[in-house]
Amino acid sequence: MKQILFYISILCLPGLAFSADYHAPHLDGSVLSIFWVIPFAGILLSIAIFPLVAPHFWHRNFGKVSFFWTLSLLVPLLLNQNVGFSITLYEIVHVGLLEYVPFIILLLALFTISGGVRLTGTLVGKPIINVTIILIGTLLASWMGTTGAAMLLIRPLIRANKGRKYKIHTIVFFIFLVANIGGSLTPLGDPPLFLGFLKGVSFFWTTSAMLMPMLMVVSYLIIIYFLMDSYYYKKEDLTVTSPQGNENDLKLGLEGSFNLLLLLGVISSVLLSGFWQPHVHYTVYHVQLELQNLTRDILLLLLTFLSWKVTSQKIRQENEYTWFPIVEVAKLFAGIFITIIPAIAILKAGTNGALAVIIQSVSDDSGPVNYMYFWLTGILSSFLDNAPTCLVFFNTAGGDPVLLMGKHYDTLLAISAGAVFMGANTYIGNAPNFMVKSISESAGIDMPSFFGFFLKYSLPILFPIFLLVSFVFF
Repeated sequence: MKQILFYISILCLPGLAFSADYHAPHLDGSVLSIFWVIPFAGILLSIAIFPLVAPHFWHRNFGKVSFFWTLSLLVPLLLNQNVGFSITLYEIVHVGLLEYVPFIILLLALFTISGGVRLTGTLVGKPIINVTIILIGTLLASWMGTTGAAMLLIRPLIRANKGRKYKIHTIVFFIFLVANIGGSLTPLGDPPLFLGFLKGVSFFWTTSAMLMPMLMVVSYLIIIYFLMDSYYYKKEDLTVTSPQGNENDLKLGLEGSFNLLLLLGVISSVLLSGFWQPHVHYTVYHVQLELQNLTRDILLLLLTFLSWKVTSQKIRQENEYTWFPIVEVAKLFAGIFITIIPAIAILKAGTNGALAVIIQSVSDDSGPVNYMYFWLTGILSSFLDNAPTCLVFFNTAGGDPVLLMGKHYDTLLAISAGAVFMGANTYIGNAPNFMVKSISESAGIDMPSFFGFFLKYSLPILFPIFLLVSFVFF
């Protein structure tokens, strides 16, 4: 799809750099009331409630539900005299080409390539083994992205715990650490940090600034998890978790290792789009598609195709690989990305928008209120897309990377930590959260509902740790 749009853009607007000194139609958040956020709230509540009260209906119709909430926003936008067709079309094209399509392409690449890697041999889901897998994923996440690390290790973790009765908590802590907090140390780890890198934040500023907060959070979570898993493990029928088979069956090995090279290709492609600045772009309805980003997406699609063609289908079958998780994410996040448009526009309007009280609360007469930056960036990142939310508060804090890395060091740290850490609060806080949930449910694990995840795990486990982080660092 992205390649088709790329060729269309070339045919429509051939050439190299185009002037950007025109005024693109855009949604003015200052004229929007809070009621425009209802479709976004609707799709979030649908994700939260339907799997709990009507799981069979949801499984068959989640795409239709997402489409319903999308239409419930687009139709009023088209009929509104202050918005109309041109602004609505621009917002759809903008969010589609610059955010949703690259987002899905990256997820597709990581999902397909990591699904071609299989850890063979017998791993028994003992507490120490589970801790080791989660820690390895946490360490990898900053360098290959939270999505890449999560997609690479979730299936081995599920297989290791296949005989365990109590395993939901293991997946939850995997989401906490591998799919979120592990991505704290580099711009490769999580999209909010990558946006900061594109805005001029030094690549290794993140590593030095986020190291101590990350170590604090990871240490507490690993200790809590180990104690919790040890308690549940003692309640298990240990004969179920004992390894079976001969010695060769127990030896660890790796199938589809060629895909690890392709994962390096994914990392290189993402890095390329950050460092390479050819100043060439193509325009589709006022939306500029930069050459480095187009190149990245095409490379990712080629790597995905190569993995699918080269990897033995037997490996994917033994990994219980299906397309359902990526289809579910694609359909639901299409609705989320569109219905979130008014919410982000209102936030961007700052003190002139319906959410002015949020923007005003992060500063006072003495300057930035860093703990408020941490909590507001984090809470909003839990329910909105954490990348644009982080960018909104980055700009609210002045948007000057030199000033933020220097005089307002703690402010930038608060924004970065809030966006990355609190993406773990909900399934939609960060993209791999939902992927891990979907893969786990496909493997027969009865994951908690949206509210169950937040109330049973995030609120009692994460929030006290985040309170300690805000007290120590901000």
